[in-house]
Amino acid sequence: MHTTKTGTPAYENHLSSEEARWFAVYTRSKSEKVVKQLLDAKGIENYLPLLNVTRRYTRKIKQLQLPLISCYIFVKIVKDQYVPVLETENVVKFIRFSKNLIAIPDEEIDIMRRVVGEVKEVEAEMGVMKEGDLVEIIGGRLTGIKGRLVEKQGKKKMVVALENIGYSLSMTIDASLLRKVI
Repeated sequence: MHTTKTGTPAYENHLSSEEARWFAVYTRSKSEKVVKQLLDAKGIENYLPLLNVTRRYTRKIKQLQLPLISCYIFVKIVKDQYVPVLETENVVKFIRFSKNLIAIPDEEIDIMRRVVGEVKEVEAEMGVMKEGDLVEIIGGRLTGIKGRLVEKQGKKKMVVALENIGYSLSMTIDASLLRKVI
């Protein structure tokens, strides 16, 4: 962050008039799907990462689609679409980092798209990797994603950090799909 001629802080704003960029939007609780429908109706490109979850109740089993990150939806917009997004019912605000409106790289949106398509529990032996090692996925839809090995309990557990979003995703990965980054 730099300062202006008057000495006040100048904040970053990654909104562009020409190039559409991804931004995180905070919604009211349990309103993510409604916000997605409203943004679709306005013709605003958006992405709501959903996980397929099975809930078991006393008398029934229910399949649900729940947001990967509660109260978040992602929009790919140009400057002119900023206000229409904010005016959308159940949208609370744009996510800012230290008052800066920072765009999310396309690669991080792609990682989320891949994560919601492939997150499985798989038993695996630890082998030569240990907790804290930097690892890379070398097979499947998540190929190329790097993270830290965080748990050693007979399973491969890896954290994929999506820093611009401010969240980390934890998942169990098959040992044959991991290699240590040197």
